[in-house]
Amino acid sequence: MKNTPHAYQTIAILAVTQILSWGSLYYAIAILAPEIQREMNWRAELVFAAFSWSLLVAGMIATYIGILLDRHGGKFVMGMGSLICGTGLITLSQAQNLAMYYFAWSILGMAMAMTLYEAAFATLTRQFKEHSRQAISTLTLFGGFASTVFWPLTQQLNTVMGWRHTYLAYGLAQIFLCLPLHLLLQKTIKTQDSLKSAVIQKKSFSLQEALRHPTFWKLAFAFAANSFVFSALSVHLIPVLKEMHHPATLAVLMAAMIGPMQVLGRVGEMTIARNAMPQTVGKFTFAALPAALLVLIFMGAHAWAVALFCILYGLSNGILTIVRGTIPQTLFGTENYGAISGAMSGPALFSKAAGPLLIASLVHHTTSPYPILACLLLFSLASLTFYFAALRSAQH
Repeated sequence: MKNTPHAYQTIAILAVTQILSWGSLYYAIAILAPEIQREMNWRAELVFAAFSWSLLVAGMIATYIGILLDRHGGKFVMGMGSLICGTGLITLSQAQNLAMYYFAWSILGMAMAMTLYEAAFATLTRQFKEHSRQAISTLTLFGGFASTVFWPLTQQLNTVMGWRHTYLAYGLAQIFLCLPLHLLLQKTIKTQDSLKSAVIQKKSFSLQEALRHPTFWKLAFAFAANSFVFSALSVHLIPVLKEMHHPATLAVLMAAMIGPMQVLGRVGEMTIARNAMPQTVGKFTFAALPAALLVLIFMGAHAWAVALFCILYGLSNGILTIVRGTIPQTLFGTENYGAISGAMSGPALFSKAAGPLLIASLVHHTTSPYPILACLLLFSLASLTFYFAALRSAQH
């Protein structure tokens, strides 16, 4: 990445908008769902299922949004995404029945595909080409603070003015802050230097060529299985730790370690592993998850083992975001990165939506946490297997 004023401006803009977008689209619902459930007298499953539906919507349109990003860049697509996001959040704040509530989350699913990491990574890759890895790593470092900022902020706003006005405020922030910031993003101009770079860099795959390549699908399944585990644990980790006879205060304290560990993992990727290939970094990332689950399964009765699990789990999750952003361009080139990355993220978004729901159904059929952990271990081992298979096929 070239250290130019434009580079710093792009990263600064995306850092602010990623924190705001992740906070309002992804993290706020964990705080506001009980209030929505109480006011509307809906079951918790209905409230959260709408959020899962929005992830499915994002997965269904991810490839198309990636194509738009390749053609028009982040200025247009992410700007439109902020407008759609604001509209969806304002609609959500006014929802009076279940149909309107699900309609609002359908709009927000579109916004997710246009404003979150996949869109930001495509924007950075389009601007910096093969030099985008450092920019992606830096952006995820800032993005890691979204939950740290938005969980307490949302709690405070909800206490002061309720869930409706909280979502209304977040909607207005999207329109009056994120939209103008996205419109300040630079258009990618093909200079003589960038044209020379395009000539000497390795061949870029088209979307159709990537879809026909076995490496693409093995990577997609690896990320999908990984996302299933992470999304399931984001909802069920604290209840599982309680079922393992840990006090609620300890369970919450241990779970709170995960966020800082994600940031620490990203710092490590930017410093210790900055010269390593993304494929090599990915080996640690995918291996750390089953290792963490094995620690929890066999030694989870001890507090130190829970702490070790949270450290490994957080490091893996933090670095995975960077690997997901960098490995598609390493293996398939930069010219059609948005379309290829969008297509690759589709299965992961589907599994991210399915994870909490499928594990919740398993919870109803067992009183022990170990069948749940065994199921998650199988998915983590599948993700590791698919990842190494993808690396092998990429070498041929």
